[in-house]
Amino acid sequence: MAKKPATKNGPREVAILGAGCFWGVETWMMKLPGIVEVDVGYAGGKTKVTYEQVVTGTTGHAEAVRIVYDPTVVSYEQMLVWFFKIHDPTTKDRQGNDDGPQYRSAIFPTSEAQKKVAESVKLRVAKSGAWKKPITTTIEGSALWVKAEDYHQDYLIKHPGGYDNHFARDLAF
Repeated sequence: MAKKPATKNGPREVAILGAGCFWGVETWMMKLPGIVEVDVGYAGGKTKVTYEQVVTGTTGHAEAVRIVYDPTVVSYEQMLVWFFKIHDPTTKDRQGNDDGPQYRSAIFPTSEAQKKVAESVKLRVAKSGAWKKPITTTIEGSALWVKAEDYHQDYLIKHPGGYDNHFARDLAF
């Protein structure tokens, strides 16, 4: 896919998604056109936390990415379709070797409009039969966003060949 840049002074919206280890999700979401920035962090919990707390699986947080994007270039719907292609949304609380609720497949809508789109896309993915097992992705309420520690930001850029279990699947929804 040819990457079209965000417009310089265009509108900006925010999406928050969890799909396993945030290092790979960050890299794969940056491949979409219209992405302004992607930060990794923690969503779904009620308090500010550190990686050491989240990795225990007891805080309620998921590793997630916060995506700032230009909606005139890429829609929230297009972003969610990509999200469902780059990770396995059928494995509850697990992606690849990463196991625990902090690695769950989750969508954290930032508006009622995003919630409706998320529900629609999730249903479309489930009905498509592209994934042979039930979709376990959760659509969760507004999330406290906690940006992860600096050493997690741009991890795979800083460490080429580092751990990433995400890849783009040739699926149609």
